[in-house]
Order: sequence, then C-alpha cells, then structure tokens
Amino acid sequence: MRHCSPRPQHEHPESGRSGGWSAVSLKPVSTGRIASLFQTMVPTGYTKLQEERLAMVDLGAKTETVSLQNGYRQETSHIEGRRHMDRTSRSSVTLSDCGDGGYSETEPMLAERRLSGEEAEEDDKVEGEEGHISAVQNLPKESPLAMALQILVPFLLAGFGTVSAGMVLDIVQHWEAFQYITEIFILVPALLGLKGNLEMTLASRLSTAVNVGKMDSPIEKWNLIIGNLALKQVQATVVGFLAAVAAVVLGWIPEGKFQMSHAVLLCSSSVATAFIASLLQGIIMVGVIVGSKKTGINPDNVATPIAASFGDLITLAILAWISQGLYKCLDSYPYVSSLVCAFFMCLTPLWMVISSKHPASRTLLYSGWEPVITAMVISSIGGLILDKTVSDPNLAGIVVYTPVINGIGGNLVAIQSSRISTHLHFHCAPGEVPDEAKGCYYPCRTFCGTGANHRSAQVLLLLVVPGHLIFLYTIHLMKSGHTTLTPIFMSVYLAAAMLQVLLLLCIADQMVHSMWRSGKDPDSFSIPYLTALGDLLGTALLALSFHFLWLIGDQDSDVGD
Repeated sequence: MRHCSPRPQHEHPESGRSGGWSAVSLKPVSTGRIASLFQTMVPTGYTKLQEERLAMVDLGAKTETVSLQNGYRQETSHIEGRRHMDRTSRSSVTLSDCGDGGYSETEPMLAERRLSGEEAEEDDKVEGEEGHISAVQNLPKESPLAMALQILVPFLLAGFGTVSAGMVLDIVQHWEAFQYITEIFILVPALLGLKGNLEMTLASRLSTAVNVGKMDSPIEKWNLIIGNLALKQVQATVVGFLAAVAAVVLGWIPEGKFQMSHAVLLCSSSVATAFIASLLQGIIMVGVIVGSKKTGINPDNVATPIAASFGDLITLAILAWISQGLYKCLDSYPYVSSLVCAFFMCLTPLWMVISSKHPASRTLLYSGWEPVITAMVISSIGGLILDKTVSDPNLAGIVVYTPVINGIGGNLVAIQSSRISTHLHFHCAPGEVPDEAKGCYYPCRTFCGTGANHRSAQVLLLLVVPGHLIFLYTIHLMKSGHTTLTPIFMSVYLAAAMLQVLLLLCIADQMVHSMWRSGKDPDSFSIPYLTALGDLLGTALLALSFHFLWLIGDQDSDVGD
C-alpha cells in the first residue's frame, strides 16, 4: 500500500492524479475563521476537485475512531486500524464517480462494498472471517426492553400530536371554509400524509446515513442535510399542487359541479401548507437526527416518530388557518389566492438548483417522484372516504379519531421500515436479501423469530392497544369529539387499529425486502407507500367501524351525535 506524502504547495491540483494520491490539505481557501466555517457548510463538496473529495474521505476515516464510542462501531482496535487505510483507498475510488449519471443512493451508504474484481478478492484475503464478524457487529445488540423504552417516549409524543390534530380537525370542520368547500377534507389525509412521504423518508435516510457513518464528516453531513432539505421543498410544493388537483377531480366526479374560485383556493391552500409545514418539520427533523447521534440513541427508533409528533398538528393548523383566510378574501380580493399559489410555485427552481448540488438528492430529484405521487393518490382516496363519511351527520364522530388511527399506524410501520432498511444496508449488498426473506411470503416470517427485525415487529404490535387506550381516554378527558367511550365502541376501534398495524407490518416486511432486491433504496421508496396505505386502511377501517356501530344500534351511545 502506498503511503501518502505531503504535496508541495506549488503543485498543480491536476498533477496529483497522475503521480499517485498525495495527502490532502484541509486548509480553507481563506484563513479567516468565518470563511472556514462557511466553506464547510456550503453544499459544494461534490463540485470540488478530486483532491478535495479525498479530503472528505480522509476526514471521515479519522473521525471513525471517535464514532466507536457511540455504540454503532463495536470493532476491535487492531481490526479497525487495519480497515482505516483500506477504506480510505477504496473510498477514493467510489467517491470519484459520485457525480456521474449512474449514481445510486444505495451506493454511498455502502462505499466499503463497492469493490469489483481483484480489489474484492484482496480485501477478502486481508480481512477474512474477522472482518465479516466485525461488520456484523457494527449494529449494537438491542434487547426488547431497551428497544421499547427508546420507542415509547417518541411514540407517545407522536400519539399526543395526532390527538391534538384530531381535536383541531373536530373544531375546524365547523368553519365556513370547511362547510362550503368540502373538498378540503380530501386534502387532509394527503397533506397529513406528507410527513410519511417526505418527513419520515428524510428521517429514515438520515438515520441510515448516521448508522453507517456517512455523517461523521462535517462536510458530508451538511451536504446531505442541505441537499435533502432542498429536495424535500421541491417535492412538497409539487405534491401539494397535485393533491389539490386530485381533490378537485375527486370532488367533481360524484357531484358534477366545478367552481374555478374554489379550485384556485384549494391549490393555494395546499401548496402554501405543504411548503411551510415541510420546511418547519424538516428543520426540526435535522435537529433530532443530529441530537440523537450525539447522545448515542439509535435514530431509527426516535426519528420517524418525532417526525410525526407535531407534524399532523402543524400541518392541519396551517391548512385551516390559510384556507379560512383565503376564503374570507374570496369575494373582496379574489386574486389573492392566485398570487399565493404563484409565489410558492416560483420558488421551486431555486430549490431544484440547491438540491442538485448533492448527488444523492440530485438522483432522487429525477427518480424519487414515483412513490411520493403514488402515495399522494392513495391518501387522496382515503380523503374521499373521509369526505363522504363526514357528510353523513350520523357519523360525524369519525373526524376526531381519523388522524389518531392513521398517524399511529404510520408511525409504527415507519419505525419498522427504517430498522429493516438499516439492517439491509449493513448486512446485505444491494440486490441481495437474507435467506429468510427469500421465497414466498408468509405472516409468521414477520413476527416469529429471534432476529432484531422480529423483535421490533413484536414490540411495535404490542404497543398498539395500550397506546390507543391512552389516546382514547385523552380525547375523552378533553371532552372532544361526539362519541362516548363504551366497551363495544372501544372493542371495535381497537380491533380496527390492531388489524391496520398487523397488515402494515406484514406489508412492510415484504415491500422493503422486495425493493432492496430490485436495487431501490427502501429509505426513499418504502415509507411513502406504507404511510399512504396506513391512511387508506385506517380511514376505511374506521369508517366501517362507525357504520357497524350504527347498524348494531350503538347510536344511542352518542356515536355520531
């Protein structure tokens, strides 16, 4: 292995490429501290010269020894010392092609494994079985109790956030905007689903990046954060507009009525809500990810629930406020809605330019639309079910419980999806799945076993009943909604919630492994589908439950009073 020697100050940057890799200076162009700080924060690392890319790799390798303390790199010192040099040399090859058109988001997460031919054979000879064992030990062993304790607090926070959102929705359903433009109810699941389409996807991607060491380097960390936040704003704006179009179409088909002023108001409310809520939640999520890394908590357990803890409440409050405000201006200032929509749409090119600075976000800028748009359509169908159910005065009590059952199901399945994805990033090359995931799927594969993913599925399923009981009694104590908590109502509601989560966990197991087998990154593709299915299943099962309770005569207990 060639040892690096300092390169002379006068040497041209290109000369280092032909004469072997030389040590790279990390000194910024400017000697001032402020200039140095900005140099590490601006997301231009992937547009720098090849030698500066090597600086990021060298910095990541040096900080890797520090990361041993947080529990995610449990390797012995002699193996780690030997792997530092190997990783630096091989990463110089993998990062050199980050800017090409063939970049895949799963590749930088597994830079160590992007070997081919003689390099892979030599690496196997050097590391042998000890290297394989140390790679398996990268992920810490978690007991079911420790896992449950880590999940419990953010799970409860997320649950109370959905309860608050349900209470807000129960209040605003009587506002003028919601009364006269009922298509807003179709927007509710689609916009609340953005936390699954965007926020939880961001949380899952960054959690995986933390666990595999891709955020050890400050330069790489800020590239990932800024690139992904900009990408999320582009997706939020576009999805918000498409959700409004879907709401207009789904509202027009059964009624046959179309009003242009209402359509423009829906577009403005949806785009503005999606943009503002996505920006606020994205900033909060980045803080949670970075904070969990510093405190040694597995971000897979806390990031996705916290992403949803106040996401529903923030999104619903912004939607109600903007919709009501634009509705009041509809007669006096009809052009305001058009200006609001045009303003946020005009910001889209700016976010596209920023997101294109990082190869991972640039790749998703072109290929990441399928799950987001499909999930929006699925959530909109759930919104249509909600709109038709709320229109029945006998079933008005469903409103307060819809965000709760949808949010809890989405939170739990997002945790499981993120954990399975991290496990695959560690233990399997893209396109390969564990032996247990091969063959036909059967439900016992998800819950029966002693593996980490089996234990997490068992823990998450056990949280459903006690969690929903806490949230039901919270709604009851706050005297919100129109439904009395009778034993038969609670039994039917809990049965619907259990069935929803059971189906979602089974679907998540099969979907994540299938996407990994096909070469897609589950962090970017699975969670939007799963949370959208959670919205659809939750709304449909809840509507069936209320219809069933009404048919068996539970209307005397104030169901839909």
